[in-house]
Amino acid sequence: MRLPRSSRGGPDAPRTAVEHAVTAITVPRMDPVHFVYAIHNHQPVGNFDSVFEEAYAHAYRPFLDLLHRHPRVKSTQHWTGILLEWIEKHHPECIELLRDLIQRGQVEVLTGAYYEAILAVIPEKDRIGQILKLTDMIHRLFDVHPRGMWLAERVWEPHLVSSLVHADVEFVMLDDLHFRHAGVPADRLAGYYMTEELGAQLKVLPMDRTLRYTIPFRDAGDTLDHLRATAAVHPGGLIVHADDGEKFGVWPRTYSHVYEHGWLERFYTALEDPDLPVRMMHAGEVIDGTEPQGIVYLPTDSYVEMTQWALPPHDQVSFSRFEKSVTDAGLIGGHDHHLRGGFWRNFLAKYPEANHMHKKMLRISRRMASLEREHAIPDGVRDHLWAAQCNDAYWHGLFGGLYLPALRFNIYRHIIDAEHGLDVLQKFDDIVVEETDFDGDGSGELVVESRVNDYCFKPSLGGSLVEWSFKPGRVNLLDVLSRREEGTHRKLREAGQAGGSRGGWDELLTKEPDLLSKLLFDWYRHASFLDHVFAPDVTQERFQRASYEEWGDFVNQPFRSTVATEGEHVVISLHRNGGIWRNGARHGLSITKTFRISPPDGSMICEYVLENQEDRPIELRFGVELVAGGMAGSAADRYYLINGKKPAGSLLQSAGTDTDVKKFGVRDEWMRVKVEYSIDRAAELWRFPLETVSLSESGFERLYQGSVMVPSWKIPLAGKGSGGGERWSVRVAMSVEHR
Repeated sequence: MRLPRSSRGGPDAPRTAVEHAVTAITVPRMDPVHFVYAIHNHQPVGNFDSVFEEAYAHAYRPFLDLLHRHPRVKSTQHWTGILLEWIEKHHPECIELLRDLIQRGQVEVLTGAYYEAILAVIPEKDRIGQILKLTDMIHRLFDVHPRGMWLAERVWEPHLVSSLVHADVEFVMLDDLHFRHAGVPADRLAGYYMTEELGAQLKVLPMDRTLRYTIPFRDAGDTLDHLRATAAVHPGGLIVHADDGEKFGVWPRTYSHVYEHGWLERFYTALEDPDLPVRMMHAGEVIDGTEPQGIVYLPTDSYVEMTQWALPPHDQVSFSRFEKSVTDAGLIGGHDHHLRGGFWRNFLAKYPEANHMHKKMLRISRRMASLEREHAIPDGVRDHLWAAQCNDAYWHGLFGGLYLPALRFNIYRHIIDAEHGLDVLQKFDDIVVEETDFDGDGSGELVVESRVNDYCFKPSLGGSLVEWSFKPGRVNLLDVLSRREEGTHRKLREAGQAGGSRGGWDELLTKEPDLLSKLLFDWYRHASFLDHVFAPDVTQERFQRASYEEWGDFVNQPFRSTVATEGEHVVISLHRNGGIWRNGARHGLSITKTFRISPPDGSMICEYVLENQEDRPIELRFGVELVAGGMAGSAADRYYLINGKKPAGSLLQSAGTDTDVKKFGVRDEWMRVKVEYSIDRAAELWRFPLETVSLSESGFERLYQGSVMVPSWKIPLAGKGSGGGERWSVRVAMSVEHR
C-alpha cells in the first residue's frame, strides 16, 4: 500500500528525512499476470437439432450475454464451423452479438479445422483446406482474420507444424503436460514458446491444468487464489485457461451452478476488480507484447484423460490404480508428468469399426486427390469428405462418441455422399474389385465397388462381410458396434457393489436401474456372413448373452479367397478347411461360401457348402450371422419382417426365435430402406439387438448398436465312409429397396 505524500507541497516539493524513509520502504505494486481466458465451442456433425438448441440455450447464449454485461472481461473463443453454420441459420442474432463483442475488443476468435477433425490423422491437403475454410467463414461473419487456432482434442504430433503454418496459423494452445513431457520445468510455463519443423515456425502456449479443474467446478475464490499465486511467482507472466464451453451450462447441473446460482457472475465481477493482480489479454496481445521463453520440441500428446482413454481397458484400470497408489503414498509430488498414458491413434486399434470408417474416409480422400488433377471437384463434394473427418465418432471418452449410432451414421452418410459425387464426376458405372489391405492391419481385404453398392469382405475375419454401403440410401447397412469391456465399467461395478454412487462433480450417474445386468461382452467382432457351428441345443438367449460354446473354428479365423469373373458377374469364393472341437478332439469340417455379384448395381447372392471331412458322422447346428445397422431400436417405424410380415415384437430392440423362416429382414421407414434375405432352406431364425453400456456426459446409458439375425439349421452330416450325405448347402439371396 502506498502512503500519501505530505499535503504541504506538490510532487516536486523538497522531501523531509521522514518522507525519504517512508519512500524507501514503500512496496511497489505487483506486476499483474497476463490471463488468457479461452473457450472452445463445438457440436459434432450429425448431432440432433434439439441438442444444438439445448446447448445454445443453456451454454452458448447465456455465456455471451453475461460477457456482454462485463465489458472489462476478455475472452479468446473458438467456434467450430459446424456450430457457426447452425447458429447463423437458427440464431443470426447471436452472430450479431458475437460481432459486437469482437468489435468492442472483448473477444478474440480462433480458427481451426472447420469440421473439428483430428488433424494428425487426415491428409495434409485436407488439414489446410479445413483450416482455411473456417478462417474464411470467420472473416465473412466478423471481418477479422484469426491468428491462432484450436487444435481438436489437443492431439499434437510434431509434423503438424508445417501444415498449420501453411494454413496461416501463428499460434496454438496446448496442455501444459505437452511441455512437461518435453522436459520444460513447471516454473518455466508462465510464457509461450517457439517450435518448428524443417524451418516452419509456430508459437505454442501452455494451458494451465489447475484452471481446467477449478473453472467452473470449484468456488470462484479458488480460481482467484490460483491467479494471485501465479502473479506472485510470475509477475508479468502468462497463465492460460482453455476448455470446453459446454462446461458452462450443458454438463450435468452446471447451468444451475454457473448461471442460476451466479458462479460466472461472481467470477467476472472479481476479474474486473482493479486490485486483482490479473490483466486479461487475448492470446494475440500476449504474443505481440512479450518475448517467447525459447524453443521447444513437443512429443506426440493429448490431454491427460485422453491418453488414459486411449489405453486398452485393463491398462486403463492398472494405470488408474498405480496413479492412486503413488499419490496415496505421497510419492507423486511434482512428478505426475512422468505418468504417461497412451496415444490417440490407438483408438483405431481398439475399435476396428472406427478404423474401417477412418480408412474408408481416407480412400475417398485419395480418390478425390487423384481425380482433381483432371477435374474440378465441386465444393459440396469436398465438404462431404471434410464433414466425414469430424473427430467425435472415431473415439470416446466422457462423451458417447463412437458409441452414438447417430454420429457414425452421419459420418458414413457424408463419406457415401462424397463417393457418389466422385462417381458422377468420373461417370463411374462398373463393378470394380480390388484386393488390398483396406484397414492397414496386414491382412488383405476384397473391396467391391459399383454405382449402387459397395462391399468389403475380410477373409482374415471368418471370411465375413464388414461393409455394405448402399449409395441410394446413403447408409452403411452393416454399421454396428460390438459389445466390449471398457475401463469405465469398473466404476459401474464398484458403485453396484457399494450399493450407491459417489457424490461431487464426478458423481456416477446412470440413466436406468440395474445396468450391471446389461453388461455383455462379445469375444469376436460382429459382421455379416460369419459362420457359427455349435451344439444342436444352443438357444437364441444363450447366443445373445455370449454364454454358449462355439464348436467351430470359423468365426474369427482366416478363409482362403479367390476372385473370378463369369461373364459379367464377379464371383468371390471364400473357403476354410476348419474343424469342430469337442472334448479336446478335432473333427474336420470345411465351409465354402461363394458370392455372385451381378451388374450393374452389384446385387449379390451367396451359396454355402458344408462338407464333413471325417469318416464318422456328426450332428451340429449351423448358423449364418447377419447384422443390420440402425440408429434406433425402439422406434415404431423401424422393424423386422419375417416371411414378409411384421412378427409379434417386431421392434429392432426385440429378441426372439422364429421357426420355418425362408425370408427375413428389416425395414427402416425413416431411411426408406428395406433389406431382405431369402433362403432356399427353411430355418430357425434368432434375432436380438446389440446393446452396449457406455459412459456419456450425463451418465452410463444403454445404447442400441444394431441387430443380429442368425438363420440356423440342425444338420446331420454323414461321414465320407457312409456314402453320400456328407455335403450340405444353402443359398442366401440379398436384396435392398429404397423408396
